[in-house]
Amino acid sequence: MKFKRIAAACALALAGFTTADAWSQTAEGHPEWPGAGQLFVGTNYQPFDRSGRDQIERDIQRMKQAGMKVVRMGDLAWDAFEPAEGKFDFTLFDWIMDRMQAAGLKVIMDIPGQPAPVWLHKKYPGVDIVTERGARLDPVERYMDDTSDPDYRRLLVRLADTMTRRYAKHPALFAIGYNNESGNGMVSYSEADRKRFIGWLKRKYGSMDALNKAWATQRWSRHLNTWDEVRLPYIEGAGPYERYLDMRRFWSDQTVEVLELLEAVRKKNVPDKPAISNLWDSAWRKGFDMLANYRKYASYGAMGFYPGDPLSAGFESTMMRAGMKAPIWFNEFTAGGPGYYGTPGRSRMWAHFGLLMGAQAVMPWTWHSHHGGEEQALFGLIDHDDRPSWKLDEFATIAKEFAKLEKLGFPRLQEPKVAIAYAFDNIIATNLPKEGMNNTVRPYVNPGYMKQAHGAYEPLFKDNIDVAVIHIGHEDLSRYKLVIVPGMYLLDTASRTNLRKFVSDGGTVIMTAQSAKVNDNNQWFDTPLPGGLTDVFGLRTNAFYNAGTLQTTIGGEEVKAELGPYEVLEPSSAEVLARFSNSDGNVPAITVNRFGKGRAIYVATAAHPQLMGLLYRQLYASLGITPGPKTPDGVYARVVEGRKLYVNTTGEPKDVVIEGAMNGVLTGKRWQGVLRLEPSGVELLEK
Repeated sequence: MKFKRIAAACALALAGFTTADAWSQTAEGHPEWPGAGQLFVGTNYQPFDRSGRDQIERDIQRMKQAGMKVVRMGDLAWDAFEPAEGKFDFTLFDWIMDRMQAAGLKVIMDIPGQPAPVWLHKKYPGVDIVTERGARLDPVERYMDDTSDPDYRRLLVRLADTMTRRYAKHPALFAIGYNNESGNGMVSYSEADRKRFIGWLKRKYGSMDALNKAWATQRWSRHLNTWDEVRLPYIEGAGPYERYLDMRRFWSDQTVEVLELLEAVRKKNVPDKPAISNLWDSAWRKGFDMLANYRKYASYGAMGFYPGDPLSAGFESTMMRAGMKAPIWFNEFTAGGPGYYGTPGRSRMWAHFGLLMGAQAVMPWTWHSHHGGEEQALFGLIDHDDRPSWKLDEFATIAKEFAKLEKLGFPRLQEPKVAIAYAFDNIIATNLPKEGMNNTVRPYVNPGYMKQAHGAYEPLFKDNIDVAVIHIGHEDLSRYKLVIVPGMYLLDTASRTNLRKFVSDGGTVIMTAQSAKVNDNNQWFDTPLPGGLTDVFGLRTNAFYNAGTLQTTIGGEEVKAELGPYEVLEPSSAEVLARFSNSDGNVPAITVNRFGKGRAIYVATAAHPQLMGLLYRQLYASLGITPGPKTPDGVYARVVEGRKLYVNTTGEPKDVVIEGAMNGVLTGKRWQGVLRLEPSGVELLEK
């Protein structure tokens, strides 16, 4: 389970939904959404942990009484369905599915591909993880499975086929999930993995000459003469940057291949049910490139939502939406935590925050507090002694409020005009372990992508503007007015090509320092920087210096802040919009270049929120971008069919200035001139 995630990653099958078509099918192989126009409160349920049918029946009735609509189950339980190879037992699950249907509850059935059962590891040791030092590891915790192993994949597909055929026509079946937390897990170094890696490289590069060039093997006596000399770089490495990046790409592709195998089973057996899978593209041990290929295996965006602060929570859920126009599912949702019982009102606040971000469902992890195993100190809605906690009442309140809001324009569809660039490759290139991106070896790339991305996102977030976080090399950029490229150190060919066309066709792009420095192979460009885009931005930039506090003026307002290293911009056709007033030579801080029908803006520093906010506000009017309702710090809002939803994410009361008198849909109060939000308070206002 995820208690803190950096960013994460999943999205819809294919963007293109409108209100008129009620999110009907637009991507081949993905079904029409069965719950269009509804909001869902549900839960995650592990029935095999329960003591018997009486307790399960009691659980189901409590779910129904709380107003829940959907239950996610099946995950993490392969050996409950297949206790021995080829010997399946669905007796209990059959009964549970029938009881769910009788109670009016729908089921997201996860194919429990991870962790693999002990019997599978014992009979097929190729599924075991092997360390870079050659030690074979016992599967002592979750996700210690080599999912590239052919036996693992064969048996997983058989499990998926058996389960989906059995329940394809069951009236309780709502959707299918693939494994749990795909992207989590460990990289393996078996000889079989090394050979699979070599096969991947042969398909990618075709020849040893091409591989040697891509890996810069002329450096430090690393030339490869035969394919058999290839080794997997250490995960704790980093080793040469180029080959480390390819190793991470290889393991990303292994994750995607498993998801594609499961998607093929769904299309064959249950094509009328969507795939709502708990994907984890930013998992720190492995991860995968979800935003580049989500259309292959995801019908709709889904994620585990365990927020810390509002900014990162907003960015994470925004990234999960990617290029979609349909809502997101929080198919794991914050309730308690490891050693943390919960805080009254917190889950309710985050549920409404999710509605702001475009969520359709919240499903707390977990229904019951676990007695044993890896999460025995994780507290659910039902306490260890089988008594409902106050949290069950809180989610019942959320369910009642969602039932009211689904008639008032929720879940809210979004058509953002602003996109922020994100790519798995860039995350790897700017976060290499050990001797990689640190202050000693590569000081220039700090503060790294995620800090820049958050800095670019924060002003838009505080202005209550919808944003998309996308892989700009794999999306139609014509949907957007403004594309922001914050610290994309590795900017691949597809992204550069799309950006060039976007600007030429009339779009506006903002690129910040530390972008477009290395090519697809993680090698520095041998051309002027930004690589492949100097004509688009009308400048070159190579030199950079750390001046500490920098000062400039944008739109008459002064910025004075620790902006980190600044690049020396050398305009050719670009015009200077702002200069640093306290640097040697009064060098440019921001430039703009007309290219084709559009504008390319370059910022000489990392994406600092204050600087970026002032720049955005100079552009809103010309781009037709309208900020949302004005709110005090920590309060966020959106307009939905003329009504305004406000969420106070702080632990303090907040006063929000409103126009005239308005009615509170959630509180039943009438507000005049000022809306008073209590700590973690929410309200929907209408005239």
